[in-house]
Amino acid sequence: MADILSAFRPGRNAFLTKLLLGKRVERILFAATKADHLHHRQHPRLTAIMEALVKEARARADFAGAQTQAMAIAGLRATVEETLDHADGPLDCVRGTLLSGKQAAFYPGELPEDPQRLLAPAREGSEKWLDADYQVMSFAPAPLSLKPGEGPPHIRLDKAVQFLIGDRL
Repeated sequence: MADILSAFRPGRNAFLTKLLLGKRVERILFAATKADHLHHRQHPRLTAIMEALVKEARARADFAGAQTQAMAIAGLRATVEETLDHADGPLDCVRGTLLSGKQAAFYPGELPEDPQRLLAPAREGSEKWLDADYQVMSFAPAPLSLKPGEGPPHIRLDKAVQFLIGDRL
């Protein structure tokens, strides 16, 4: 990620920098998508995993003068959250319509509190680094009936746009 990020030339756009080196990327958002496939209690853990994945790239961009942020988002929310009673206690699930057209409530599992517990085996080349603790289903977007001026349901897309271009609006 750090090498890919260098192609975008992160940094601040000072007057002489613009003239001599061209424009630089001043703000970078590292987005963990599909947040609607998790209950909102898991979003901070998803964000922490994203931060751990891009730690080196983020440090380089910050050092170059760019503003960076990591965030769990969903551009189009396809599920609703639901807590179901289970023999072992309450389960934080998501409910939605599968691509097949059937309704389903799904417990995706728990993301680890420490991102390194998940990332260390992956970086070592382990084939079963998720240990089947986490699964994803394919949900179809809900049919929309929006009034003029309303947008589709999302998770933190407004905050992402605010961070990236809010000062220019």
